[in-house]
Order: sequence, then C-alpha cells, then structure tokens
Amino acid sequence: MSRSWKHNLPMILTYARAGAAPVILGILMSGWSGAGWAAASLFILASLTDWLDGFFARKYGVESNMGRFMDPIADKILVLGAIVMLLSMGRVDPVMVFLFLARDIFIGGIRSVAAANNMIIAAKPFGKWKTVFQMFAIPCLLIYDPVFSIPIADLGYFALWVSVGLSLISGAEYTLGYYRGRS
Repeated sequence: MSRSWKHNLPMILTYARAGAAPVILGILMSGWSGAGWAAASLFILASLTDWLDGFFARKYGVESNMGRFMDPIADKILVLGAIVMLLSMGRVDPVMVFLFLARDIFIGGIRSVAAANNMIIAAKPFGKWKTVFQMFAIPCLLIYDPVFSIPIADLGYFALWVSVGLSLISGAEYTLGYYRGRS
C-alpha cells in the first residue's frame, strides 16, 4: 500500500527548503535589477517551510528521526548558502560567517556522535530564536536598499549579529545537552 501525500508532505517541505538555496544563489548571480527582492521573497517562502514541515508532521502523526535529522540540515543549507552569497556581495562580515560555520560544523559533529549513541538532542529556545533572527536578517540584507526610508540593511546587519550571539549560546546548550545525556 502506498503512503498518502500527507505522510510525505513534511519531508517534501524540508527538501524544498534545501532546494531553494541554489535557486536563490542563481537569482542573486543573475545580475537582474530585481534579484534582491526576488531572492528575499523566495528565502521568506522557504523559511516558512521550517515551521510548516513540523506542523504537518505533528498534525498527520508522521514525525520521524529522519525529519528531526534533516530539518536542521535544510536550515543550514538555506541560511549558510544565503550568508555566503551575502559575504561575496560585501554585505556581511567574514567573522560572522566564520562563527556560523564553525558553530554549525561543531554542532554537526556533536549531533553525529549523539546519533551514534542513539541520542537526539532537541532544539532549545536560543537555537530557535537564532533561526528567527536569521530569517528576519537575511531578507533585509538581500533587499539591502531602504524601504519607506527604513534602513533595512542596517536592521538586518544588527539582527544577524544578534543571531551570531544566540548561535554561540545555543551551541553551548547543545554541547551541554550532549554531555548531560551521556551520563
């Protein structure tokens, strides 16, 4: 018997989020005058799937270890793809990018070790807030130009630094969660 589309929807949304990253990069590389707005719009739509995949997984009772594992990976592909592109455009600080990458590689390692030990470390509030700040900051930096005289690039840059701080705190939380769960 085949599974209904409801069973597959959460993972389709997760994969769509990861798949949006190269499309966003292509839009930004196109040189088109509206590329920033188009990339920001697609980023926002892709960001919404981060909430929707979990919502539908719970609603249809199809939560899975694969979904729990792939959800943060899809987030990383989307966010880091956009941040690397913003770095090449000179809109973010290289230190930000280094801190995001170092934290994500480190936490990826901890998640792998935890998975090998049959542990799943749940997302913590600081990690969720980090994501919220990133999902706000990145579209602001993609659009870049003021909107209704509001310097959204400045808001985005500040929000991304807040996200860096939250990212480091959540990284420490994951690390402590792993060591507490081992005992």
